[in-house]
Amino acid sequence: MGARRFGRVNWLGLWTLAARETRRFMAVWQQTVAAPLVTAGLFLAVFTLALGATRGPVMGVPFIAFLAPGIMMMSVIQNAFANTASSIVGAKVMGNIVDTLMPPLSPAELVVGFLAGGVARGLLVAVVIILGTGLALGLWPANPLWLFVILLIGSCMLGALGIAAGILSQKFDQIAAITNFVVTPLSFLSGTFYTLEALPPLMRAISHANPIFYLIDGARYGYLGRSDSDPVLGLTVTLGTTLALCLLSWVWLKRGYRLKP
Repeated sequence: MGARRFGRVNWLGLWTLAARETRRFMAVWQQTVAAPLVTAGLFLAVFTLALGATRGPVMGVPFIAFLAPGIMMMSVIQNAFANTASSIVGAKVMGNIVDTLMPPLSPAELVVGFLAGGVARGLLVAVVIILGTGLALGLWPANPLWLFVILLIGSCMLGALGIAAGILSQKFDQIAAITNFVVTPLSFLSGTFYTLEALPPLMRAISHANPIFYLIDGARYGYLGRSDSDPVLGLTVTLGTTLALCLLSWVWLKRGYRLKP
C-alpha cells in the first residue's frame, strides 16, 4: 500500500474511482450529455413562444437571454446530483457496493472520487449548453471565469448532495422521491424563470434561504453581468453549503452509515 500512496493519498485508487465514475456516464452520453441540451432547448423554446412576444426585457436583457443561464445551471446541478446518487444506489441495488468500500480508499478519497464524476458530467453539460446557446442565440458569457467558478461549485454542491442521498436511499424509488420533492422544487423555485423583484416580500425572503438561488443568480451574473443579489454573498453561501454537504458525506462514509450490512 505504501507504494500506491504518496503524501498519504492513494492517488492511484482515487484516479481509478474518478475514471470509473466518468466512464460510467460517458458510456451513455446520449442520455447524460445530449439529452440535457435538448431539454434546455425545449425550455427556451416553450417559454419564448409562450411569453416572449408579450414579455419585455428582464434585467435590461431580452427574456430569452435572461432564461438561458438559469436553465443551463439547472441542467448542470440536476445532472451532477443524478451522477453521484445513481452510482451509489446502483451499487447497493446490484450488491457490489463492497467493491467500492473494500479498496484502500479513505472516506475523503471516496467523496472526492464520486464528486469527480458528478463535476465532470455537470461541466460537460454546461459546455454543451453554452456552445448551443452561443451558436443558436449569439449569447456568450460576459464573465467566463466567474461562470466557471460558480459552475464548479454548483456541480460540487449537488454532487455532494447526491452522495448523501445515495447513502440514505436503498433503492431507486427513494432517489426519485428526493429528486422530485427536494432537488426539482428547489431548482424551479430559485429564480430560474423569474426575477425576485416580481415576488412578494415573504417569497423573496424564502428564495434567499434557498442555496440553489445563489447558483442560478451566480450563473446569470457570469453570463450577463447582472444579478438579483450580491455575487460575493452568493459565492460565500454556496461555498459554505458545499463544504457542509461534503462534510456530511464524509462522516456517513467514515461510519459506513446505511452502507455496511
